[in-house]
Amino acid sequence: MAEKEGGVEQGHIKAGDNMGAKARVGGPTVGGGVVVEVREKKGPLRAAIPTMPFPLAVICLFLNTFIPGLGTFISAFTVLCGAHSELVSERGVCCVFWLNVAAALIQILTAVIMVGWIMSIFWGMDMVILAISDGCRDQSAPQEV
Repeated sequence: MAEKEGGVEQGHIKAGDNMGAKARVGGPTVGGGVVVEVREKKGPLRAAIPTMPFPLAVICLFLNTFIPGLGTFISAFTVLCGAHSELVSERGVCCVFWLNVAAALIQILTAVIMVGWIMSIFWGMDMVILAISDGCRDQSAPQEV
């Protein structure tokens, strides 16, 4: 017979263990480890990407795919029209606008060596991801009637 230690048989997990349960941050897990919360630290250019409505984000992705930097340049003007960005509270609308214009220029100038084109596509994908995540947050918020 196998020895039992802490509800786990050597080499086998007991059938009664709940492996699908969510672990708390900092709490112990089944394997004895600790769950650590990970947050991505974004640079100023990446944090300046505005959160736009989903259709506009898709259009910017499409433009960035075929004309590098154009979608990023258009997204810079959405900041002036009220689109939210992580940096607006820290640096202000004008600074975020110019950071997006700078990102667009970097994408346009380096598109010749493919770096800007790839950066432009990833920028467009980030715009769509931000639009989707913002849409999910809007749907989960309680609606007033």
